[in-house]
Amino acid sequence: MIYLDYAADTPVDVQVLDLFCQINQVAFGNANGTHLSGKNAKQLIKQATIKIKNLLNCSTSEVIYTSGATEANNLAIKGVARNYREVGRHIISTCLEHASVSGSLKQLQSIGYEIDLVSIRKDGTVDLDHLNELIREDTILVSINYVDSELGICQPIPSIATIVAAYPNCFFHVDATQAVGKIPIHLDQIDLVTFSPHKFFGLNGMGVLLKSESLILEPQIHGGTSTSYYRSGTPFTAGAGATALALELCMAELKERLTQVTVKNDWLKKQLSAYPLVAFNSTGHAIPHILNLSVKGVKAQAFQAALSDRKVCISIKSACSTDSTPSRSVLTVTGSRDLARSSWRISLCHLTTDSELQEFMDIFDYCYKSLTKK
Repeated sequence: MIYLDYAADTPVDVQVLDLFCQINQVAFGNANGTHLSGKNAKQLIKQATIKIKNLLNCSTSEVIYTSGATEANNLAIKGVARNYREVGRHIISTCLEHASVSGSLKQLQSIGYEIDLVSIRKDGTVDLDHLNELIREDTILVSINYVDSELGICQPIPSIATIVAAYPNCFFHVDATQAVGKIPIHLDQIDLVTFSPHKFFGLNGMGVLLKSESLILEPQIHGGTSTSYYRSGTPFTAGAGATALALELCMAELKERLTQVTVKNDWLKKQLSAYPLVAFNSTGHAIPHILNLSVKGVKAQAFQAALSDRKVCISIKSACSTDSTPSRSVLTVTGSRDLARSSWRISLCHLTTDSELQEFMDIFDYCYKSLTKK
């Protein structure tokens, strides 16, 4: 099998898995408990929390553990919207967001919130002039991802944060799920940051929401105070510890891994460029981990099926999207419905080998010629 879908999920690092098992065996007490075992578990979560804050340089943020980035995004967006609804009901986002963001906004729109989508430039980045035009005194939230999961476009987050900061009643949420652990990130002036460790060789079933300490959310899960007032439930001690270690490991090798992935991405684009019907949808602002392309005239589902038959794993759009519809992100950036229908995503990591890429190109060549008759 050739796995080229690392933007969807990554294999858990052995060190992370070992720590997870160890904590479950020696610190299995409920961290909400007041007995010795509970206190030990609570201390482990505290240590993990401090490590996460230090690694991401966010000492003034509260760390809220969730079941994944989807829950974290729901809590961030709905929590702000419902707690600050008396201040305003206007929210700004983009059409490049993950389904957990766009779905949350759609639900809020159905109960009376006003949602505006800022324009996207041809290079895939947010139109800052349009953002300046849209934002107003009753805007309570701007939600824009750091890196989108389909095209891999890295947004000018510091510039966006500066615009939002001029409006004291407005908060800035950044879904950093495709950025954390892959590229250097800057979280200054960001009120809410969400991510999930399974994107950087941590555990599935864990998510993190970093929240500015001064910001108040309306909880979405009720049942009593846990590690945070904002998210009830029995604390996941081993999950917190494993998340901190996964983040520590990837941050320690971030520059080296980024260089490796960049080389692989450059090689792959050079090989694919030799095919006349191949069009790259990812722009120059995309991180090297994600390469979105179209084979003109061939529907994405057909090419994915042909690759899958030969044990190659790629994805159409993000893993949480519906495959049967054209890619909204690709349509927005390219303006072509045909490219949007035929687009699919290759996602790489430092574990991707040169031999895997060469074998992929051999299989791609066969599928290309079979499906295009060229």
